[in-house]
Parts: sequence; structure tokens; C-alpha cells
Amino acid sequence: MRITTPKFTTLTTLIGALAGCVALVTATGAAAAQNYPTRPVTIIVPAPAGGGIDLIARVVGEKLSVTLGQPFIVENRPGASNNLGTAVLANAKPDGYTIGIVGGSHNINKFLFKNLGWDPEKSFEPIVYTHEIPLVFAAYPKLPVKTVPELATWMKANPAEAKVATSGRGSAQEMAAEMFRMVSGAPVLLVPYKGSSAAHPDLIAGRTVLYIDTLSAIQEQVKSGNVRALAVSTRKRAKALPNVPTAEEQGLKGYDASTNGGFLAPAGTPKDIVAKLNAEINAALKLPEVRAKLETAGIDIQGGTPQDYAALIKSDLAKWGKVVKEANIQAE
Repeated sequence: MRITTPKFTTLTTLIGALAGCVALVTATGAAAAQNYPTRPVTIIVPAPAGGGIDLIARVVGEKLSVTLGQPFIVENRPGASNNLGTAVLANAKPDGYTIGIVGGSHNINKFLFKNLGWDPEKSFEPIVYTHEIPLVFAAYPKLPVKTVPELATWMKANPAEAKVATSGRGSAQEMAAEMFRMVSGAPVLLVPYKGSSAAHPDLIAGRTVLYIDTLSAIQEQVKSGNVRALAVSTRKRAKALPNVPTAEEQGLKGYDASTNGGFLAPAGTPKDIVAKLNAEINAALKLPEVRAKLETAGIDIQGGTPQDYAALIKSDLAKWGKVVKEANIQAE
């Protein structure tokens, strides 16, 4: 006698088997995240030691080493406007054992370099938005201005002297200066330097009249009176300079520039591991000792979900893409 197995039985068996496989994979992934990490984790910093994101990586990494029981080792990979280290991160194995922290250039370089080798959205899994570092409109102190509108008026009357320092191509300082030009209509003669330490002496001496520099880099010069802080670049006043108004408060409608960033993992890193890192880093950012170290350095601490950080990246890409286009900055 021939017995025919009903098709629905075979289909039911197949569905059950597939469901079992999915459950097994899910359980395995959850177990991997629960046990993570089982060995040291590398934090790629695409910038030299001593800067803002390097400080955040080291302070947070120290806490993660304690709470997660494995060393979190900072590896500085500077070069090529932060593109070198970011490419290393993008091409790392997506297993949670290589993560990285990026700054403002992450959302700018797409528009300035033709062959990055990575995409700011597609190549990474956002872990957490960690920081915003306001920029300060730092002026030559002997300039006869006390506000940003007065500065713009002075520049229009003295276009040949409207020299504005920047930290080179694609830097937050350059983008902030271009945005200032767009919003105020002031003539701006960009003078590139190799970082803040190189730009400060010429600003103090009056060889340039403005440097829209990061708060973390310029605050000591402000406190000593070597430069005059006219405004901060963000929508809210900076905690470290509460008496300095924002540029928008002074009439530069829509002006909002900062260097911000956070932790990323290579695309394809398991979601459970990303979620675990997100929770641990958020917890570290709430610790009083962590907040004290970072806020003293002029860093405004953030936090939130991976989705929050993904939304910020998308928003910043739209903003800086517009600035680059309107300033007619050509990609290299």
C-alpha cells in the first residue's frame, strides 16, 4: 500500500524546522552578547593622542574595562583628515572586538574626498552619540568689536584684513567659517593652519582676526584674555562659558555648528553587542567622575540610543552637504 504524506504536513515540518533554526541562531547571538567580551577590545581613534575624541575614548574605555572585565585598548590611527583610521574601523571584523570613536569630520569628509573607501552611514553601526564640542568665535582682542554682527560689519568695511584662521581642509573650523560667511554675508579670507596650536599665536598677534575654534582648544586663551570670545556656535550656550551668548542669539539666524560624534562599530556587528555597548557607555557617561573630566575639557556630554545617533549623522550630512555645495568647495 502506498501512503502519501499530505503536503501540508511536509510544509508544517519545514516551517517548524526553520523556526527552530531561527530560535537557535537568536539564542546563540544572545548568549554571545551576554558573554561579551571574552577578550580585549580595540577602540580606534582616527586622530592623534591628546584631542577631544582621544580623551573620551580613554576615559570611557577605562570604565568599560572595569564594568565588562576586559581591557578596552585605545589605538590612535591619525592621518588623511581622519580618513585613515575611519577606514581601518570600517574594514575591521564586525564582531564587537574593534569599535571606534569619531568626531565632526566623519559627517563632512564624504563631500570633500572622492575616494574615501567608506560611507558614513552604510559602513558602520552607530553605538551611541557621546559628545558635542561647541566652537567659539575667538577674535583678536584689539579688534574694535564685541559681538558677531559688529565683527561682520567690520569685515565688510575691511575685506582685505578679514583673515580667518582654520585648521585645514574639512575641519570643523573651516566649515564653521564657511557657514559664518553664508549666514552673515561677511567676506572671509581663509588662512589654513595645522591645528589649533599653530593658529593661536597668529590670532593673538593680530595676523588673523578670527578663529572659530573648539571650546576645548581655545578656552585657556579665552580665560587668559589672549583672545576675545564673541559667541559660541551652538544653539545653546556652552556650560564652560555660560556668559558668552550664542551666534543665533546675536542675530545669525539658523547658525549651528559644532564638532560632535560618538562610538561606531563596523557594519554587521551583532545588534545585541551594539545594544550592550550602548547601555554600558551611556552608564559610563553618567558617572560624576567621567562628567567632570570631560566637561572640564569643554566637552558637552550627550548619550542616547543607536537610533538617536543614526538620526544625528543623517541630519549633519544634510547640513554640511549644503554648506559645501553653497561654498563651492570641490572634492579632491
